[in-house]
Amino acid sequence: MKNIRNFCIIAHIDHGKSTLADRLLEYTNTVTQRELQSQTLDDMDLEKERGITIKSHAIQMDYELNGEKYVLNLIDTPGHVDFSYEVSRSIAACEGALLIVDAAQSVQAQTISNLYLALENDLTIIPILNKIDLPSANPEEVTDEIMNLIGCEYEDVLRVSGKTGEGVHELLKQIVKRIPAPVGDPDAPLQALVFDSVYNPFRGIEAYFKVVNGSIKKGQRIKFMATGKMYEADEVGTLKLKQQPKKEILTGDVGYIISGIKDAREVKVGDTITTFENGAEAPIEGFEEVKPMVFAGIYPIEAEDFEELRFSLEKLRLNDASLVFEPESSAALGFGFRCGFLGMLHMEIVQERLDREFNMDVITTVPNVSYHGYSKKDPDKMILINNPSEMTDPVLLDRVEEPYIKASIITKSDFVGPVMTLCIEKRGEIVNQSYLTSDRV
Repeated sequence: MKNIRNFCIIAHIDHGKSTLADRLLEYTNTVTQRELQSQTLDDMDLEKERGITIKSHAIQMDYELNGEKYVLNLIDTPGHVDFSYEVSRSIAACEGALLIVDAAQSVQAQTISNLYLALENDLTIIPILNKIDLPSANPEEVTDEIMNLIGCEYEDVLRVSGKTGEGVHELLKQIVKRIPAPVGDPDAPLQALVFDSVYNPFRGIEAYFKVVNGSIKKGQRIKFMATGKMYEADEVGTLKLKQQPKKEILTGDVGYIISGIKDAREVKVGDTITTFENGAEAPIEGFEEVKPMVFAGIYPIEAEDFEELRFSLEKLRLNDASLVFEPESSAALGFGFRCGFLGMLHMEIVQERLDREFNMDVITTVPNVSYHGYSKKDPDKMILINNPSEMTDPVLLDRVEEPYIKASIITKSDFVGPVMTLCIEKRGEIVNQSYLTSDRV
């Protein structure tokens, strides 16, 4: 276990995390020259086209330093704020994080919010200055910003270029040196944290997990604690570019399990896997239910495709734990689903994926939020109002409550005035403001 290192990569959109992940795979000989393509870990066409990472991906690398062999488990995470739930799950399965900052663009908002997620989980942070080969790079100034942000020393900030590969060998050494090995009890009952799952049409659902305590063997009877369902572990293994079956996955390691699960609702991301006999008493803590921010109705164009749409959404939810949906009906559109998304980009991606991966033609309504109404007859009973047609006569209503949020806005100090004006126009109330760096508020 002392030779395992689990780490994830956090960064703002377009700061080069997928490119750096490519170099790590190449320098540890995990993929051959022939298999290597740009953004190797982004396997959806949609990710390649838009140049964004939508899913977290896990991959295992072998690395040798001073004659000792190490196993590095890298979890590549999305950069966009709409996928911050994916990032939080990946962080929960790691002991360290690489914080990547673009030397030309300096520290951005998303870098800061992901950094806070990592610090809450007590991860060891390795700050990295990427894209130092660019003519517009400004390494000295950006290094100062990073030092201000996380309070590290000048020497701690590593300088690499994901494109040319400069500094990547040094980075691998530092990962082994700085990130702590996983802590766990190999003799305790099995506790494994599910941080992702995918649907395989031939073999059912594959769940990706990190073993926190104990170990998991092929053929063992296992139990998912949140749903209480029992299965047999048909196959367990580690995640190289292709899956590699193993007899047993030990404490601290990351792997996958296939147990012939057909129903998408039976695997919950964030669940704990334990053994059927002498199982763990309590699940692993620290996972939260996801909170959707944007709601919209999704309806099939043909009414008879309703069940088909339900299956598609369930399969999609396996791969995207932040998607929440429930059936609803509308006078104009018939039967459909009311879906909750983390943001507008998330909604757009889900729509695209329904079309590409499941051939579903759907109509999406204008995004809105739900209101809580209370009638005068029974002021304690709450009526959920999802769309305007459900609104009762205002005369009968005692009060209506609308959702509001507590938002942290990170901006350059030049724009404080206009941002404040915008918030006040939208009935915002300012709580406080603080300067993170000299030009970040």
